[in-house]
Formats: sequence, structure tokens, C-alpha cells
Amino acid sequence: MPPATSALPGLTADEIARARLPLEQAWTLPPSAYVSPDIYELEVERILRRAWIPLARLDQVPEPGDYLSLDLMGQPVMVVRGADGEVRVLSRICLHRAADLAPESGRRKLFTCPYHNWAYDTAGRLVRAPLMEGAAGFEAQDCALPRLRSEVWEGFVLANLDPEAAALTPQIETYARHLEPYRLGDMVVARTLEYESGWNWKVLVENFMEAYHHIGVHSQTFEPIHPAARSEIPDNDGPWSILHMPGVEGAEDGGPALIEGLTDAQKQALVAAVVFPHFMIAAFASGAAWYQVFPLGHDRVKLKIHLLVPKGALASPGAEEIVEGLAAMTALVHAEDIRANDLVWGGLTAPLTRQGRLSPLERSIWQMNQDWLNRMGG
Repeated sequence: MPPATSALPGLTADEIARARLPLEQAWTLPPSAYVSPDIYELEVERILRRAWIPLARLDQVPEPGDYLSLDLMGQPVMVVRGADGEVRVLSRICLHRAADLAPESGRRKLFTCPYHNWAYDTAGRLVRAPLMEGAAGFEAQDCALPRLRSEVWEGFVLANLDPEAAALTPQIETYARHLEPYRLGDMVVARTLEYESGWNWKVLVENFMEAYHHIGVHSQTFEPIHPAARSEIPDNDGPWSILHMPGVEGAEDGGPALIEGLTDAQKQALVAAVVFPHFMIAAFASGAAWYQVFPLGHDRVKLKIHLLVPKGALASPGAEEIVEGLAAMTALVHAEDIRANDLVWGGLTAPLTRQGRLSPLERSIWQMNQDWLNRMGG
């Protein structure tokens, strides 16, 4: 008898049911959830274009006219600090013939289209449209670049392509309390590392949100300092997960405590956090790392790791050495993760691979799977 089908192409009802079991009995998502182009297209439609996605930090657009250009799931956008000081997320596609106004980031008073010289101000209003005399009913003042819904949380600028999406901040109040001691809003970007890898984006997020792999992948880096067996993941009450990794007393991870007010336990701990689907933060005594994820297809993902430190720390003696040390440690650990994720992706694409059992230490993956299935209609 053939397996019962489901509403998701390539996933059977039995596979979904196994992933839906309580954590102690649960299985992973099946390989098709990662390797299927059809599933990825549904993810784009049902999750990635309806989710709150972090685009920038406020400190990346500090002055009027500063803007940051990037792609939001196929929509070219720019995060702009207006002349009035307000930060907006605008489409950067000209309203005339759809040319890209500003593919590079920088600072401008006007965004002038390189095609026909239509020009927009920092609020997105059309202020110049040359040689449009005789176009009946055309009024430049009635035209403005589409503005996306956006929110600012702890210095992060997030946007959503879905005009009907529920506001994010009320959904993550408990999550915010877990991260409150680290004062993310006081931090600034000190360094950015960039990677592009050949896996599904969920492989990256799942690896980030479990300490179980410390015993194998990070046996000489994280495991002696943050043992897998001591990791803790609380129940969640919204679209988020928290992985708390206590430190071994007396163990040194090479990072000085730059954040004021932390307890001794917090200074030794590492906290990994995700707001679904892929807004990832690692917080520690020296600052934080924001893993900015750009899915490029079912089998490709771009990653920017932004290292954040308290703003005041940048002016202190030895700041450059501290940032260099954070960057070196981050690059080392991510290189270990790249090798692990390459192994996982190779296995997921093999024809005999099926679902696997989850460990109790992988509660975050289970939480993410429930959210993914809910949003996908599974």
C-alpha cells in the first residue's frame, strides 16, 4: 500500500506525523524538506515572504541619507535614514521603467535613476521626472516608492513583505527577556564576515541552534568550554527558540567581558537565539554575533556574520585587538561548522536517506520544525 500523501509535495503524511510527535519520540523533517526545489518555492511563498526578516542595524545607517541596499526574497530594497531622521525600508525599483535605483549602499540626498533621471528623496517621494510634459494626469507629487512594513527591535531593522503579518515585537516578549542582560540595543557592528555555501538554509539554522554537535564538530573549541550535556532549551511561547550553553567555571574562551552588569554565570555562558525562520543571534560576554541569512535557492545560502560590540568599547584601548580576536574565533568555529554542514548536505541528497530521531538536546530543532510545519500547512 503506498504511503499516504500530504499537502506538501514530496512529504508523506507519515513523515509529517513523525516530526509532529512530542520531542522524546520525534523525528527530523524528511530529506525532501531540504532538497526539494518545489518545497523551497513553497517556503518562499508561505514563510520567507511573510516573515519578519532582519535587514540592518540602526548604526549601519547613522546619518541622514545613509542607505543600505539588499535583496529581500527577490525584492530589491534599501534601508534609508531620511532627512527627517526616520529609518524606512523602501523598494529601490524606479516607478517609471523598473530600473534599479541604487544597487550599491552609500549616502545620498536624492536617488536618481540612471536610466531616465527620475529622482526620489530619502522618504521615497518622486521629486523630479524630466520631460514628462504632455503625459495626461501625471503628477510627480502623487508618486512614491513603495514602503515596506518595518519594525526596530534592539537596534535591528526588520521588514516584512506581507502587509497583513502580525507585528513582531508582541510575539517575542519572553524571548526579549532572555536576551535583555546583553543590551543588544547598545551594540554596533564592528566587523562582518561573509560566506556562501551549498546547502539549504535550514541546515545552517539547525546547526546553529543545537549544542549536541559540540562533542564531535567542536571537540577542541566549544566542548571544553560549553559542554553539550549542560545545554538548556526552554519551552517557547512564540516564533522563537533559545539555546543556553553554560560555561565551565574557570574555562577561558579568549573574550573579555565588555558588557556591563553581567553575572559571573552570564559572563561564562554562550546564548544562541533564533526568531523563526532565520533571525539568529549569539550573545556572550564580549558582545554578540548576528548571523544574517540570505536563502538563494533550495541548495544555496549566503551568510553575513556581523560581530557586534558595545558602542563604548570601540573607543577603549585595545578595541581593535578585541575585535580581531572575536573575528578569528568566529571564523575558526564557522569553518568547523561548514565542514559539518557539507557532510549533512551530502547525506540529505543521498537516495537512501530517511528521517532520523532527534536527541532531547535538539529541542530547538523540534521547535523550529513545529513552526515550519504550521506555516507550510503540514
